[in-house]
Amino acid sequence: MTARAPQPMWSWTGAVAPVHGAGAGARDTLATGAFAPTYSANFAASTTLDATAMSTPAALHELRGLSMGTTWSVKLIAPVSALIGLERGIQAMLDQVVAQMSTWETDSDISRYNRATAGSAHVLPAPFAEVLHAALALAADTDGAYDPTIGPLADLWGFGPAGARTRAPAAAPLAQARERVDWRRLHFDPLARVLSQPGGAYLDFSSIAKGYGVDRVADWLLAHGVADCLVEVGGELRAHGRKPDGSAWRIAVEQPGREDEAAAVIALDNLSIATSGDYRRYFEPSSFEHTGGERSGAPTGCAHRYSHTLDPRTGAPIDNAVASVTVLHERCMHADALATALTVLGARAGLAYANRRQLAALFVLREGEGFVTRATPGFVARQRSA
Repeated sequence: MTARAPQPMWSWTGAVAPVHGAGAGARDTLATGAFAPTYSANFAASTTLDATAMSTPAALHELRGLSMGTTWSVKLIAPVSALIGLERGIQAMLDQVVAQMSTWETDSDISRYNRATAGSAHVLPAPFAEVLHAALALAADTDGAYDPTIGPLADLWGFGPAGARTRAPAAAPLAQARERVDWRRLHFDPLARVLSQPGGAYLDFSSIAKGYGVDRVADWLLAHGVADCLVEVGGELRAHGRKPDGSAWRIAVEQPGREDEAAAVIALDNLSIATSGDYRRYFEPSSFEHTGGERSGAPTGCAHRYSHTLDPRTGAPIDNAVASVTVLHERCMHADALATALTVLGARAGLAYANRRQLAALFVLREGEGFVTRATPGFVARQRSA
């Protein structure tokens, strides 16, 4: 495993970051437990604000905290008297997502479903059902390039709560895990919010839950009178309104391998941005030797870097020219999941899908010893307006 030094607690993470002057994207150091829960004492706190607190003069403030094994940060224009209530409400929104959708928490709704017996039926909380509905729709639309049942593979390759690993899995357990990964095995009634457990299904929302958390926070802030805000959770962002000087929230997309250079700069207003990439989180096996003479799921005797982005169709980490994909969307949940799906699809199929669906997407591709970018017309239009 290639270890990376942890970042300062309150740094921006992810491949996108707010622009300060000519600054580019900040580093992304997601821990192996990138969706591990961090509960707050304010989980049971009221998520309503005192109306008088929002009636006093407002100014630009920044609130910060921990959730989903990473950091969150919110820049907003609000009265100082409202900040304590706003911070509690933000944390409560994120804590709810963790309590329902974190596979790292044994008592979460998703973990209880994953352990359930075959044939059991489960009435899901509304947020859980909303995320599952979106995930299954994308799985169908990408013909399985995106799959929320990828949990067994994430664990096997060392990117889930089962813990990190330093070598590729053996062929037999890999084949067993692949048998459990198929979104078409799920029977879900979105109106009744009832999901059946076919036996061995293991949901993993790591590629969509952070984006959903961003949406929950942004929606809550808007509902409580905060019209100007920039919400970030683990590098996924959504912005509304303007800064105090009237300028837009400008976001830099990191250029892989060039931390002082931005691949693009985008102005966000009523818009979200999310990036998926394999140049930050991966492992390099220290050995391909396995006991018992069993061959691994990868070639022996050669060095290889394994991305944390898994292709559910092959059961293995992606091995294509895509270094990162950035997606713009009104909802961060969709931007988050789409960025992963396009990364799995690869340069040609991913760009074709993005253009067919009229997505605003930026692909950073490996070419020789460097990188090249390919953007859809929708992304170019947003970039020109920045």
